[in-house]
Amino acid sequence: MSALVMTRPRLGFLGVGWIGRHRMEAMLGSDAITVAAISDALPDNSAQAGALAPGAVQLDDVDALLEQALDGIVIATPSALHAEQSIRALNRGIAVFCQKPLGRSRAEVAAVIDAARRADRLLGVDLSYRGTAGMRAIRERIQAGELGHVHAIDLVFHNAYGPDKPWFYDPLLSGGGCVMDLGVHLIDVALWMLDFPEVESIEADLFCKGQPLADRSAQVEDLGLATIRLAGGTVVRIACSWHLPAGQDAVISADFYGSAAGASFRNQNGSFYDFSADLLRGTQRERLTEPGDAWGGQMATLWAQQLARSNRYDPDCEKLIALAAIIDGIYEAAART
Repeated sequence: MSALVMTRPRLGFLGVGWIGRHRMEAMLGSDAITVAAISDALPDNSAQAGALAPGAVQLDDVDALLEQALDGIVIATPSALHAEQSIRALNRGIAVFCQKPLGRSRAEVAAVIDAARRADRLLGVDLSYRGTAGMRAIRERIQAGELGHVHAIDLVFHNAYGPDKPWFYDPLLSGGGCVMDLGVHLIDVALWMLDFPEVESIEADLFCKGQPLADRSAQVEDLGLATIRLAGGTVVRIACSWHLPAGQDAVISADFYGSAAGASFRNQNGSFYDFSADLLRGTQRERLTEPGDAWGGQMATLWAQQLARSNRYDPDCEKLIALAAIIDGIYEAAART
C-alpha cells in the first residue's frame, strides 16, 4: 500500500475535555492540522472546542465521527474506551493519536497495535514527558555516552490532589490507579532513555488509603512503588501517588546515575508544568534546560507532522507493548507480596 502524503491532515477529536482541547490548541498553533470534526458527550466541552475550531462539524457520538472523511483521530476519552475506539478508527483506515494508556493491559495494547499493522496506519500515544526540553536534553547526553553506563534510575511523580473524575477510581473503567495514570510516564521515560532494554524482574508494593491494596477488582492504588531490573544491569525505581501529603501540588523528578556522570530532572516550586534539567559531575552541576518550554502538546504535534508526511504504520509503536507488559508486571508482583 502506498503512503498517502497530505499537507494538512483532517482530524477528528473524540473527547475534548481539558486535555483534548489542549492538544487541539497545540496542533492548531503549529499549523499542522485542520480540525474537521469534534465529538464529546458534554455540550460545554464541545462548545469550548468549537470556539477553537469554528469550522469543525459538531457530532453526537463516535459512530458519527467515524463516518467523516478523516485522515486521523485524536482520542481523549476515559481509559476503558481507548483500545476499542482506537481499533474502530484503525479498521476504518483512520490514523490514531490516543491519550495514555492505550489499553488497560498488555493484551488490549497488543490488539490495538495489531489493528494498526493490519490497516497500515499510523498509531501514536501521548506519552507527553518525552516532549519536555529537559528529558530530551538528558536523553541526548545518555545517547552520546556522556553519562557512561547508566546503572540506576529513580523516578517520582506525586500528585497531591489526584484525579477529579470518578471513573479514575473505578478499576473496570481505569484499569488501575496512580500506576496506570502517572507511573506509565515514569516507566516510559526510563525505557525510552535506554532504548527499551529487556526486563529481567519486577518487584512492587501498592497501597490504597494507607493499606496494602487488597482487592484490585474493587479498588485502585493511590501509592505505587516498584523496582524494575533491566538487562544490562540497570535498576529502575519508581514511586507515584495520588493525594500524598507532598507539601506542594506535585513532586516530579527523575535522576539518572551513570558511571561517568549523572543527570537530574525536577519540577519547580511544585508545578505540574515547569521543569529544569541538570548534568551532574561530582559536586558540579551544569544547567541543561530552564523552565518555561511549551511541552504539553509536543508529542501530539510531532504525530500530526509525521501523519502529514505519511499515514503508514510505524513499527516504533510496538514498544508500547513492552511498556504495558511492565505495568501488568507491577500489578502481578504486588499481588504476590
